[in-house]
Amino acid sequence: MRLAHFTTLIAGLFVAGFASAFEVEDRRLFEASPQRSVLKVISTADLDVFTPIIRAFQADNPGIAVDYTVTGTTDLMGAIHDEGAQFDLAISSAMDLQTKLVNDGFAQPYTAPANVLPDWAIWRDHLFAFTQEPAVLVVSDRFFAPGEAPRNRDELITLLRENPDRFRGRIGTYDVRTSGFGYLVATQDSRNSEAFWRLMEVMGRLDAKLYCCSGDMIRDVASGELGLAYNVLGSYAASQLQSTKGFRIVPLSDFVNVMLRTSLIPANAENVEDARTMVDFLSGLNRRADLVTASGLPGIDSTALQENPSLRPIRFGPGLLVFLDQLKRQNFLRSWESSLVQE
Repeated sequence: MRLAHFTTLIAGLFVAGFASAFEVEDRRLFEASPQRSVLKVISTADLDVFTPIIRAFQADNPGIAVDYTVTGTTDLMGAIHDEGAQFDLAISSAMDLQTKLVNDGFAQPYTAPANVLPDWAIWRDHLFAFTQEPAVLVVSDRFFAPGEAPRNRDELITLLRENPDRFRGRIGTYDVRTSGFGYLVATQDSRNSEAFWRLMEVMGRLDAKLYCCSGDMIRDVASGELGLAYNVLGSYAASQLQSTKGFRIVPLSDFVNVMLRTSLIPANAENVEDARTMVDFLSGLNRRADLVTASGLPGIDSTALQENPSLRPIRFGPGLLVFLDQLKRQNFLRSWESSLVQE
């Protein structure tokens, strides 16, 4: 489970004034005094991660209260796309689902200030990236001495095959049937390397545990319940490493999928002016080292991508919609279940 914050937490299924089918994991109202307006944000980023950013935004923009609701990637998609929930800004780590919201007409355009973000971090003036976050391997100190962790997917597959008793029931990864981010990185893995399906089959034979969230996997690796977790969100792992011991982060050398966390302004947003102000603020995260440190969210950094060829940023475009096609999704999930679940 995500860390619980109960300040202005909504118990039940009532958000934005009407009954809702999407799950509210957390909610907090960041008040302003004197209050000029309220910005309603729906986001997949945990409260403890995003609170420093909201506080800094309010310091730069006094008078704007922020009503911040946390939900999962799939639930965010459903809230905007299927339920018509009213929010002024939607922030998500699932680039494919955000792209679909734009493609299906559920976002409105905004011409952001020039030279704030590179062209590849903006899509059709509707979708704005403000972080670049790797999917990484996280390993337990109880299972691996320094220098013993696998360095790439082939080494990981070999390690698991040769040590079934050691790792049976001790591997974690996303349940891609329910996690939008998990589905995104899994489909990107399958496009980048044939090793993905071999790895899923090995993990399936070893009774891998399936998770909704990176935070849960990190907790279980740190405690030693898991030996390793695959495709964990690196920003969350780095943030937890500041206060939690017992695990290490391993960016695999063959390739690292890099997700771009994005914001969009829903088509039915009411407070568009403040939403645009927040988009501008988030777009400048790469110039705020203090907020990068406080939140654990790394800003857009073109230089890092150029200097490390193993980093594979997931790019915007129609290609992200391929695996959201109903038939292709069903086929992918069928193959994934056959490999990993093996029921």
